[in-house]
Amino acid sequence: MAIDLQKGQRISLQKEAGRSLRRIVMGLGWGQRAVASKGFLGFGSGEKKVDVDLDASCLIFDAQGQLLDQVWFRQLQSKDGAVVHSGDDRSGGGSADTENERITIDLTRLPDQANQLLFTVNSYSGESFSGIPNAFCRILDADQDSDIARFDLSLGGGDYTALVMTKLYRHDDDWKVLAIGEHGHGRTVQDLLPLIKPHL
Repeated sequence: MAIDLQKGQRISLQKEAGRSLRRIVMGLGWGQRAVASKGFLGFGSGEKKVDVDLDASCLIFDAQGQLLDQVWFRQLQSKDGAVVHSGDDRSGGGSADTENERITIDLTRLPDQANQLLFTVNSYSGESFSGIPNAFCRILDADQDSDIARFDLSLGGGDYTALVMTKLYRHDDDWKVLAIGEHGHGRTVQDLLPLIKPHL
């Protein structure tokens, strides 16, 4: 059963999965925003769902905090092919457990100097996260298609436009995950570099 991560919590992937992992997935899911609808001539008023364009990204750093590579909607694969993005979802929606974007990491193909991977989410349109339901990220064992951990991003109440979600990092012979959950502002992952630096 997947662990419900709390902000600031660290876990060992190998310990939680019960075995050494080869490939993992960082999945991001979110719902469509509900807005008031007046209808036509006052008829049919209520709520309607509108598209939300969020973007998941992964920044790859070495142990000294130098940026080695990045995977986002404009570059869907790392140069070494170890990190692959599923593609840009510009609408959102789906059930509370449906992922809209996925980033798959082949841990066996990451170069030795790739010690830290930071995962972020941005509102490309610049709209705030306020009112976006069911936002979460989860980590899966890609080979078993089984959940390891889930982190509720709780985007609904914020006027921010970006979030540093989690960090995946090497520790001895293991990979660990830190749930960060730090709010920020920015339309693309490059805007978040000053927010990311303290977590390296």
